[in-house]
Amino acid sequence: MSSHRKAAIAGSLLTASFTSVMILGFTASADDEGGLSNHGGKTMDAAPADVKLSTLLSKEIKVDNKSGETNITGVVKNEGSKASGEIRLLVVGFDGMTVKNVKGCSTIPEGDLPDGANSGFACAIDDLAAGKSKTYAIEATYDLSEQGKICLPVQNADGSKTYWQQGPVPFGTTNQSPNEPATPLLLGTDNSPVTPGGGGGKDDKPDELPQTGPADRVLPLGMAGAALISAGAAGLWWNQRRARQES
Repeated sequence: MSSHRKAAIAGSLLTASFTSVMILGFTASADDEGGLSNHGGKTMDAAPADVKLSTLLSKEIKVDNKSGETNITGVVKNEGSKASGEIRLLVVGFDGMTVKNVKGCSTIPEGDLPDGANSGFACAIDDLAAGKSKTYAIEATYDLSEQGKICLPVQNADGSKTYWQQGPVPFGTTNQSPNEPATPLLLGTDNSPVTPGGGGGKDDKPDELPQTGPADRVLPLGMAGAALISAGAAGLWWNQRRARQES
């Protein structure tokens, strides 16, 4: 698809900027629930009146050191006083994190993924009642020699509006344990690949989730675009816009 065609598609997702990072830091701990967190999430386009959509992700996951397999819980919820109508949740993997399956959701074709993404699924939701939530079991693999991120946008049915987006937010650790069966990763932490001599870093695990840092911890390029469903299949087109001000 030509860059001209991509630019013509309506709708928007995250535009990474210093301002948005400040918003991420503000909302990171505002809605933690048990083992889940909305860290890295924020409101995008205005939702219908009295509809309040958001998502949650596992605060901690464990990556099998042999297979690289891991499981993540993703939740979309409506804290408003009215039902959402038709919406959809997207689950997209970046860098070392590859989303392998989301039960009940459709694979986003490789050619329709945004630059930098390696996998994605689109989950159609007919209606999410007020005060209700829907939970998804996300199967993924994580290459511990790399950093990895995940992104959960919530859109209207045709993808022309994005009501909420969590991420792209990293999972990672500064203390890998290659000699153990699994390595725990924390949401909101950049991964530090294991060194030849073994895992490096402090042994103490932080009591709270680290905050996402400045601009170097989000996607370096602005992202805009929309997702459309065509011929009964989910397709995703995202437009990449490079900041010309960079030297």
